[in-house]
Amino acid sequence: MPITVGQTAPEFTLKDQSQKEIKLSDYAGKRNVVLIFYPLDFSPTCTTEHACFVNDLKQFEALDAQVLGLSVDSAWAHKAFAEKMRITYPLLADFQPRGEVGDKYGVYHADKGITGRAIAIINKAGKIAWFKNYDFGVVPDMKEVGQALAAIK
Repeated sequence: MPITVGQTAPEFTLKDQSQKEIKLSDYAGKRNVVLIFYPLDFSPTCTTEHACFVNDLKQFEALDAQVLGLSVDSAWAHKAFAEKMRITYPLLADFQPRGEVGDKYGVYHADKGITGRAIAIINKAGKIAWFKNYDFGVVPDMKEVGQALAAIK
């Protein structure tokens, strides 16, 4: 079952593409977080989605947000994907145990072994301020995500 707006965001600690441990609580009281759940590095829709985030990253930074990507791929796959796509924000490896964080957020598809496509905006207080699930083949609308982020006080 997906998380709901208003609930406390489940805490996590995961490694990014640089093998750095990233904790959700690192941003508490400091920045909003745009948490991008996506199925797999290098898949066509995910590649397009991340290209959009890379292109609009300044907009999200101006709105005092940290963008984090999250999938079941390994940190090594994330490193190759980040280099190819020129991604500078952390890509988190929900790799072992596979999908554990995605499952806490209700977006892991155990039958497929991948994370679904969803975006959660977590406010500085650590609460889910906005959440949307997307079909696997749908690229999220950056304008919609930006507007949701801008509406957070």
